[in-house]
Amino acid sequence: MSAEIARLSPRRERAPRNATDLGAAGSHDAAPPPGAPHAVYLQSFAVHYEYPVCFTEHLFAPGNPVFRDTLRRREPGRRHRFVVFVDGSVAASFPSLAHDIAGYASCHADAIELAAPPEVLPGGESVKNDPALVTRLQHWLVEHGIDRHAFVVGIGGGAMLDLVGFVAASTHRGIRHVRVPTTVLAQNDSGVGVKNGVNAFGVKNLLGAFAPPFAVLNDADFLRTLQPRDKIAGMAEAVKVALIRDRGFFEWLEASAEALRACEPAAMNRMIRRCAELHMRQIAHGGDPFESGSARPLDYGHWSAHKLEALTAHELRHGEAVAIGLALDTRYAVQVGMLAAGGEERVCALLERLGFDLWHPMLEARDVTGQLLLLRGLQDFREHLGGELTITLLRDIGVGEEVHQMDGAEILRALAWLHGRERGA
Repeated sequence: MSAEIARLSPRRERAPRNATDLGAAGSHDAAPPPGAPHAVYLQSFAVHYEYPVCFTEHLFAPGNPVFRDTLRRREPGRRHRFVVFVDGSVAASFPSLAHDIAGYASCHADAIELAAPPEVLPGGESVKNDPALVTRLQHWLVEHGIDRHAFVVGIGGGAMLDLVGFVAASTHRGIRHVRVPTTVLAQNDSGVGVKNGVNAFGVKNLLGAFAPPFAVLNDADFLRTLQPRDKIAGMAEAVKVALIRDRGFFEWLEASAEALRACEPAAMNRMIRRCAELHMRQIAHGGDPFESGSARPLDYGHWSAHKLEALTAHELRHGEAVAIGLALDTRYAVQVGMLAAGGEERVCALLERLGFDLWHPMLEARDVTGQLLLLRGLQDFREHLGGELTITLLRDIGVGEEVHQMDGAEILRALAWLHGRERGA
């Protein structure tokens, strides 16, 4: 059956000639003549997104204008209401935070209003596993009259920001949300992105929304109380984005590895900012910020990392699992002739100098039939986006390339190589 396709235009240059030609202003009284094709109107419009990513210190000190100015950015003449959700571990490390936020709002009462005392939520990946919590937070927003002109502020690590972003995106069809990442991983990677989600039915990030934040406010002071393990875990995403996008950044990481492992503030701040810049560049210029296709270019090393996180019941930090995934996929690329030999040793050496272990016993876990459980991560990765499997591998340091299949036997060889390095073989 044939069909005419008419593009909708904001301008009407002539009256419609017949029923198949009717636009928004046309009358639908006339019937199409016998045998006329069906009419199809192609709707087309573009939406512009823009949000600042700020780096500051002592965000809620009365003299720091960043938070106030952020909320007033689009409508400086209004008084803006906001609510705050705080990661429980952050609240414990900064016991005066709720008082500081209330004091800040009081000092800037001409411009902003704290609509309710900050709500403390559990942190960590488990916060994304509770559907009842999502419903409770949505109800809480409604109870406090938080509408689309107000702000939902999330202060915490990546998992809690995922949750809060999803709650904001799904209430009133989208409430403005502001992210205040408090971990290295969230400041240099997940916090600057456009994805929000929670886990469901045993699948990571199954429920969610692409909803860009209104702003991202990175406060270096929040990193001060992190344990060294958590600081180091966040560095894996810096290595990842350097490997696929910026050889010079990778070389800087190599030169700065000891300072980074010691968590020296100057080195950490430079690493976080450059990593955030590269992630932002990919989102803005990579061609598919909402992942409408099958590619996940920023998820290098992640197909195995996500599966390994689940297999260890999240005993491994996300960044720790990513480091192993990077090592595995880099070795795989060498084996299949994509990456020159020696590249895998260079990558593994950097990761180990930063403080990562590149082996975990669950890499060898098998089901009752003897199948390697890790390999199911490839299927999970494909199913998350649908379509064909798309994996990023290395062509060179700083150059990623998408492939659409991986050889199970070569993956097993790469695992054996990693295990041999761990044993010193």
